[in-house]
Amino acid sequence: MLNGIGGNTIAEAKATLSYAEVLAWVAYRDKHGSLNLARRQELSAAIVAMQVNRSGGGKAELHDFMPHHVKPGSALEKAMAEWR
Repeated sequence: MLNGIGGNTIAEAKATLSYAEVLAWVAYRDKHGSLNLARRQELSAAIVAMQVNRSGGGKAELHDFMPHHVKPGSALEKAMAEWR
């Protein structure tokens, strides 16, 4: 809560949020991604950067422009490399 603006504190929200509301928020996050504003801005910038890259003939993927995002499958690849 920011100076009384924006609703409940985390403790108040945990005490008053129903199980159905928690499930609704989980479904929202699963569908729309993180609620973290910085992550959303990073994703927006990465989309623009990828489009610029592709328009110039590049082959970069979206995750190449997102330094704080773990690439899909990279954990499995790392585990396989360590196993060998």
